[in-house]
Amino acid sequence: MKISAQEEYGLRCLVQLANLPPGESLTLPQIAEREGISAANAGKLMWLLNKAGFVHSTRGTKGGYFLARPADTVRLNEVIKVLDNDVLNKHCESYTGVLD
Repeated sequence: MKISAQEEYGLRCLVQLANLPPGESLTLPQIAEREGISAANAGKLMWLLNKAGFVHSTRGTKGGYFLARPADTVRLNEVIKVLDNDVLNKHCESYTGVLD
């Protein structure tokens, strides 16, 4: 299964947050710089991930993004579903597996 650029960068942003020491966070510009994407693109990804409950954000000079739950409880299929639901649905319609 191929993943889109949006899915890849969203996953990479989550990995950046997962690698942080406890209590640390990253700002949007820091995430964008680390992943080599625009701040606007990083903002869109983080908005989707925040809306889905994968990350939380805090405002202010010490603010930033951090994981909303332990990294080992985040499942790949959950993240892909949030980042590009259309691709996942099309893939599942084409490859029904053993359930049909």
